[in-house]
Amino acid sequence: MNDYRILVVDDEEDLCEILKFNLENEGYEVDTANSAEEALKMNIAGYHLLLLDVMMGEISGFKMASMLKKEKRTAHVPIIFITAKDTENDTVTGFNLGADDYISKPFSLREVSARVKAVLRRTQPVEKERMPEQITYKTLVLDIVKKKVCIDGEEIPLTKKEFEILLLLLQNKGRVFSREDILGRVWSDEVYVLDRTIDVNITRLRKKIGNYGKCIVTRLGYGYCFEAE
Repeated sequence: MNDYRILVVDDEEDLCEILKFNLENEGYEVDTANSAEEALKMNIAGYHLLLLDVMMGEISGFKMASMLKKEKRTAHVPIIFITAKDTENDTVTGFNLGADDYISKPFSLREVSARVKAVLRRTQPVEKERMPEQITYKTLVLDIVKKKVCIDGEEIPLTKKEFEILLLLLQNKGRVFSREDILGRVWSDEVYVLDRTIDVNITRLRKKIGNYGKCIVTRLGYGYCFEAE
């Protein structure tokens, strides 16, 4: 199931029910209206897409679309026109009104499904995976936002480089990072840094984080990693 809500507006009740049935089988939440007048009484701003018939009663699909696009609350709602008219002028009129697609009757349900998916893919923002604000290991808490480390609720004073090394290792538990890897990720903005600098910072970091220091393991000839106990 997905969270997309679709409104089908068509004066052919049978067609509305067919579209509703098939789109619900695709996982959409679907409502129907058999006239523009009926649809305009609904909360159109709450839908992710309108399937809108052009040839209806007093208020045509074109007129309804024009009304919606003039309103700030509904201007963003994508529209796919459904029509028996297939002239170039009608198609141009539809797109000039802000239509996102145009389907001519008769159509296949597979075509409707494909066009609905394509419009939703183009118009709906992709939700990015949210990065965690904290990384925890037992009683060790690394706060990525506040840039601080606490153990048993007590803040541990780390330098910027020590914090970044610990963050890198904690984010990738079990992965071995060579000195070159760490230099490239933590000291990327500095021109010349000795490998020995890594060792010094690792040694200081181990001491500062107490018992968790033994989790930062040296792999001779390879580099360092954070190993869970």
